Amino acid sequence: MKRIDQIMAHPIFAYHLCKIEEAEENRIFCRHGISHLLDVARIMYIEVLERKIEIKKDVIYATALLHDIGRYEQYEKQIPHQEAGAQIATVILKECGYETEEIAAIADAIYSHREKETDGDPDSLKSLLYQADKHSRNCFTCKATKECYWKEEKRNRTISD
Repeated sequence: MKRIDQIMAHPIFAYHLCKIEEAEENRIFCRHGISHLLDVARIMYIEVLERKIEIKKDVIYATALLHDIGRYEQYEKQIPHQEAGAQIATVILKECGYETEEIAAIADAIYSHREKETDGDPDSLKSLLYQADKHSRNCFTCKATKECYWKEEKRNRTISD
């Protein structure tokens, strides 16, 4: 996936990922580093394959890899990470050869990935991202579950099939 390799090597992506990992070094709650991003990508891709949805693999991976890229902006400037992430992703995606329609769909999914009811379509990029993001969390084994601020309905307490 050439365009995914370009994202991974992009200096803006690398900078923000490094800053997020530094900021979350002592975080007891879920982290937003590359392991989480790849988990989300793989879960999204499995869902797309199982449901036979027509979405390009590199669009799925781009969406997942960039969905939390605004976290550092949230930590440092109190800008909601989904807003900052959509803006940062737009720059990276343009420079990595994504088409205008792809960029718009990915940025929209990133911007709304914290909303459960995204667009009413369970097979949309938005809905897939929301679900994969939640399913990537292993709340059932979390050591910080008592301190977690997530509402119970958002917590992932099962292995989905």
